[in-house]
Amino acid sequence: MTTASSALNRDALNRSGPDSGGPRTAVLFDLDGTLVDPAGGITGGIARALSALELPVPEPEVLQSMIGPKLADALMTILDVPADKVDEVIAVYRQWYTSEGMAMSRVYPGIPELLGQLKSDGVALAVATQKPEPLAKKLLAHHGLDGYFHIIRGSHADETLKPGHPDYRAGKAEIIAAALRDLAAESFDVSAPIMVGDRHQDVHGARSNELDCIGVAWGFAPEGELAAAGVSAVVLSTQELAIELAGTGLSLDAAASGKGAHGAL
Repeated sequence: MTTASSALNRDALNRSGPDSGGPRTAVLFDLDGTLVDPAGGITGGIARALSALELPVPEPEVLQSMIGPKLADALMTILDVPADKVDEVIAVYRQWYTSEGMAMSRVYPGIPELLGQLKSDGVALAVATQKPEPLAKKLLAHHGLDGYFHIIRGSHADETLKPGHPDYRAGKAEIIAAALRDLAAESFDVSAPIMVGDRHQDVHGARSNELDCIGVAWGFAPEGELAAAGVSAVVLSTQELAIELAGTGLSLDAAASGKGAHGAL
């Protein structure tokens, strides 16, 4: 079987990117659903918080759709939580997630090996997540993944911030932009970066920053979501992700047509 390590090599990773015309030497990763499986730590926590505040608890599929978007936005747009209840729901949820939910999560198979090989090959690595930044750092440290990344960027620690506040980060595009700026400030080559994620927010955020995005099928996107968002490719395992990053996987032309190595995306 091809391993993540053997599928990668420095020459392949430094090939010209499809949009930049320069070396592809930076990879940005989403967190939940891409690097780490929340394993009920998010959905269970949201359900507990809603129940504690005597708000309706939706079906599991609906709760799963909330993994990826900004939590405050998802509570209002997906669950129709009243605006004046959102901050309280988040507070109850975060307390439970920090004390219990985080420990339920697990790293997806092959991720540490892939990250280790990328870093040893000199690739700049960053996390760009809509999870609050301090919590993202805590989760990565919990799983021993923080040391692989040069930059970790997330949403503001204060999730009660509203649009108009100078520290408010509206969505994935701004977080990806911040991660790219930080990598550049640390003198890493970001001439042709690429994003890896599991939801349409990752694809749209990448495209807004003129990046391609590889979608991972082990995350939480419903069928067809990534293709509709314009993902460059979809991979089914970390081995396939390693091959795709090395430039020997699905072609961009095939991805654009909605067909991949495993059929319709």
